[in-house]
Amino acid sequence: MLDAKLPILFEAGRAKRPIASHRYFDYRRIMEINTAIGAFAALAQETRLAVFRLLITVGPNGLTAGEVAQQVGVPASTLSHHLATLERAGLLRSWRVQRQIFYASDYEGTRRLIAFLMEDCCQGRPELCSADLTQAVLCGPGGCDHDA
Repeated sequence: MLDAKLPILFEAGRAKRPIASHRYFDYRRIMEINTAIGAFAALAQETRLAVFRLLITVGPNGLTAGEVAQQVGVPASTLSHHLATLERAGLLRSWRVQRQIFYASDYEGTRRLIAFLMEDCCQGRPELCSADLTQAVLCGPGGCDHDA
């Protein structure tokens, strides 16, 4: 249904409303898609994927930037760019303790990305999909809720 409050445009003698006036145009969904694309783009590089997997494994306490560089085998100067890209994508978080910067997985950001992927699973019925995939959304720094 068109919004009656927006101005009417005239084209060749016919009334026409702008596309943005459509009530069902979901800008929120576009932002979700753009956020997911940004996260996938961040992970679509070998070093960043290795860093992400390392920090998922390490847990919520994370590692210092130097420890990440050492374990991944990348110079610290190169690594800082990769860490910043992953953090902007919502997949990592960082905090400072004195002179050291720690990095850890942002489990909520990762959970949102997995939930985005699973949202339309099995024609909107995720309970039909593999239990491993649907339960992955419940995992976090303390483990997985379904392991209890």
